[in-house]
Amino acid sequence: MKHLATCGLAFAMLVFGVSAVVAAQRLDDQSSPLYGVKLPEGYRDWKLISVAHEAGKNNDIRAILGNDIAVKAFREGKRPFPEGAVIVRLAWRFESSPRNDSVFPAPQSFVAGVPVNVQVSVKDARRYAASGGWGYGQFENGVANHDPALTRACFTCHAKLDALDKNADLVFTDYSQ
Repeated sequence: MKHLATCGLAFAMLVFGVSAVVAAQRLDDQSSPLYGVKLPEGYRDWKLISVAHEAGKNNDIRAILGNDIAVKAFREGKRPFPEGAVIVRLAWRFESSPRNDSVFPAPQSFVAGVPVNVQVSVKDARRYAASGGWGYGQFENGVANHDPALTRACFTCHAKLDALDKNADLVFTDYSQ
């Protein structure tokens, strides 16, 4: 039976090509490409680290959450982050609220609109040595985005921050008290 499965895989690779087989395998995989990061169980119940608004093309509002290891490191200002720290960034469209503005004397209320995505950063210096000790994943509607270029861009962007501030340990967010 094992031989048949191996032959079947080899046949599929011959007929459809390696990339088609890999893409088909990824459809069932909830892990990000390159790093294998998954959405952490129960992350929506983690503690709030900070919030942010990204203007321009992104035009989103973000909540940055962390597991207990990450939150403790943020509170203590510990850098580099310890092994096992996980930071999750949830993003929604940044939208004005006509309903809320109708109560105020001038337009001033902005709210979280439709969800954009969830990004996850996992600290594991040995597993992710090539990316400064961090593994990355991006998820839309609870499903991993399987575009390796998008996932690779996570580290590329965080590395730009590292060039400016080595003490940031590739993390944009500061703890908000």
